[in-house]
Amino acid sequence: MSSFPSRRRVLTTGAGAAIGIGALSATSARAATGTGTGTGTEETRTLDELYRAALAEGGKLVVYAGGDTPTQQDFTKAAFLKRFPDIDLTLVVDYSKYHDVRVDNQLATDTLVPDVVQLQTLQDFTRWKEQGRLLRYRPAGFSKVYDKFKDPHGAWVAIGAIGFSFMYGTSAVSSDAPRTPLDLVDPKWKGKIASSYPHDDDAVLYLYSLYVQKYGWDWAARFAAQDVRFARGSNSPGDAVRAGTHAIGVGGSGAPLATGPVKWVVPDSAPFMAWGQRAAVLKRAAHPTAAKLYLNWQLSLATQQGSFNGWSVRTDVTPPAGLKPVWEYPNAHLDGFPRFMADRAAIERWKQTFALYFGEVKGDPTPGWPGLHPGA
Repeated sequence: MSSFPSRRRVLTTGAGAAIGIGALSATSARAATGTGTGTGTEETRTLDELYRAALAEGGKLVVYAGGDTPTQQDFTKAAFLKRFPDIDLTLVVDYSKYHDVRVDNQLATDTLVPDVVQLQTLQDFTRWKEQGRLLRYRPAGFSKVYDKFKDPHGAWVAIGAIGFSFMYGTSAVSSDAPRTPLDLVDPKWKGKIASSYPHDDDAVLYLYSLYVQKYGWDWAARFAAQDVRFARGSNSPGDAVRAGTHAIGVGGSGAPLATGPVKWVVPDSAPFMAWGQRAAVLKRAAHPTAAKLYLNWQLSLATQQGSFNGWSVRTDVTPPAGLKPVWEYPNAHLDGFPRFMADRAAIERWKQTFALYFGEVKGDPTPGWPGLHPGA
């Protein structure tokens, strides 16, 4: 596995641990329905029981997942089908900012395709809950999920913890490794930095806003003078560093403890950012049981314990030595990102201001053009 996956592969790599793993242990309440539709109960059926029920329902499942390239969720699909081979799973990757309005349009035209949405656009889950679009459901282990990573009524739950920061090629920087974002404006790195556009991706935008709030707009001006190669897709900085074309990448995810040619930086006190990638079952989903199976699988201990970056959304999963739970890093601004995403007017001002510094976004969307009804 690459030492520096894209952010959406944070959600996929952990799923590999579920391959060949048996079903969740049954509880004494196995006979209960375990639907958890707002009554406070969690799912009590095992994965195998849910699997059989999903097959009886028709055996189909469509997931719309936020991502940067069409293949970024291939590992998730392969792992899920290894565990549940008779499910007909369609997993469509696109930028979250397109998936959300796609779902809105499908709902407006009575042409809904997905059963599950898992997206970075956190504000949509709040809105969809208020509109009554989401099924209130608590998968097994819901009570163990960090409180701020779940809706108390079960309308949505985070299935993966993702962090964004900068990274560098260990051989490219040698002993001169940057330790804070302030180091990135040193003239010695001119022409050696790749970044995703902050005004194309809201998570990257939040990261850059934290840098500006910490170091001022002078930092942005100096960074703009570094001849940075900007590209679409939060996978692009890591790709550039791995390929050896650039020494430093800004605006992507990684594993804090990973060893190898690329080092992803969690600064001691300088800002980075993290969030819980939310997922939900749509109330009008055509395959609600298969959707519940998917959420239970994502939240299972086996999947969460196998997360590639060591961070789980569950409080009962202990990170590896040298790592704290992601919510224990105050400089990750975990609480700030949902607030940031909710203020769309402020986001537009941030975007347009960064466009003045870094130029307009250029290039086709890296997931391609899935259209109005992908997966139908």
